[in-house]
Amino acid sequence: MKPGFILFLTFVPMLAMAQLKELDRNVASVKDSVVSWRRYLHQHPELSNREYKTSAYIAARLKALGLEVQTGVGKTGVVGLLKGGKPGPVVALRADMDALPVYERANLPFKSVDSAEYLGQQVPVMHACGHDTHVAMLLGTAAVLTSMKKDVPGTVKFIFQPAEEGAPGDEEGGAPLMIKEGVMDNPKVDAIFGLHINSQTPIGTVKYKSGAEMASSDWFVVKVKGRQSHGSQPWNGIDPVVVAAQIIEGFQTIVSRQAELTKAPVVITVGKIHSGVRSNIIPEELIMEGTIRTLDSKMQQQVHERMKLTATKIAEASGATAEVSIDTKTKVTYNDPALVKQMAPSIAAAIGAENVKEGEWTTGAEDFSFYGDKAPAFFFFLGGLPAGKDPATAAAHHTPDFYIDDSRLDAGVKIFCQLVFDYGKKK
Repeated sequence: MKPGFILFLTFVPMLAMAQLKELDRNVASVKDSVVSWRRYLHQHPELSNREYKTSAYIAARLKALGLEVQTGVGKTGVVGLLKGGKPGPVVALRADMDALPVYERANLPFKSVDSAEYLGQQVPVMHACGHDTHVAMLLGTAAVLTSMKKDVPGTVKFIFQPAEEGAPGDEEGGAPLMIKEGVMDNPKVDAIFGLHINSQTPIGTVKYKSGAEMASSDWFVVKVKGRQSHGSQPWNGIDPVVVAAQIIEGFQTIVSRQAELTKAPVVITVGKIHSGVRSNIIPEELIMEGTIRTLDSKMQQQVHERMKLTATKIAEASGATAEVSIDTKTKVTYNDPALVKQMAPSIAAAIGAENVKEGEWTTGAEDFSFYGDKAPAFFFFLGGLPAGKDPATAAAHHTPDFYIDDSRLDAGVKIFCQLVFDYGKKK
């Protein structure tokens, strides 16, 4: 007997066979709508904290279902509340809804041709991370659970979150702002679930990891101050460009020689450097920016300390100075082990045990991590790679060629619904 079959048998008494059939019918009935919603959203993307039309689109559909709807949460966020017909806990389901300043290269009939202002520049905008699919699946989930309201245990919060990719400039946004404005309270959430589409995971399959699953994300800025001189006479100045090059090498030595990589991975990336105005002038100052990814909070603090020490001492050795500032954008996305053990079988029951596997951690980051401070959290990945395609050839997230096969978004709807029913009955 297959392990997946055993899991399925254990769930039959919990979600009655008649209910299972009704759930399957209702999920099937919204499948085409979910795809249609996704394609509309894909064609009309909006940047972080600017999701005004997206927010209105979501709110209109939730109100049409008869849900309690709150708008303007965390600037443009939307929260829908469904009170089930049976007693039970409060379960939150989250979808992020912002797009990215990326030009879409794929030739799709619903390709984005929109643009917007980003940090003072006019840029193309694209759903290059799949948040459009997340919104569509959560709208589909709201529709299905509303149609089965009499059987829903407890209360379901549908959280549509802006600015997961990071609020622009010095603005607040994303999960921290929604939490600050009370999204996890009134009523207080007992457990929260979220998913992320993945372009390199086979369509209709799920990967997850108990415990630390996704990295924290820290953004850093290093300002190196030297002394300006003519490019032909470097001995009369202190070259911040050369100092910065040594600092970058030093940062990579933290990864390769100081971090205990058998415990958890560390990634330090310098993604932006600005210095100078003319090729024959050694500049006075250089500014470089980048990110730090860690999967252990203790290692995260150690890396911060070592980066500051490395930068300042390398600069000092050349007669320059270096200032290092670090801003933590997300924490480690941590899946509560007890919740995972309890609810992973529900995912298997929804889509078949053969389509679910426990994966490894990833150095990508998610601000879903902040919700885990308020309630047990479980975040997983749903595949969107077309059948038969080699994952190694699939375009990565945040790139112009990013592509998702949306023909199995119903799998995400079914999983969310199964989690709500099963958690409510187990609680």
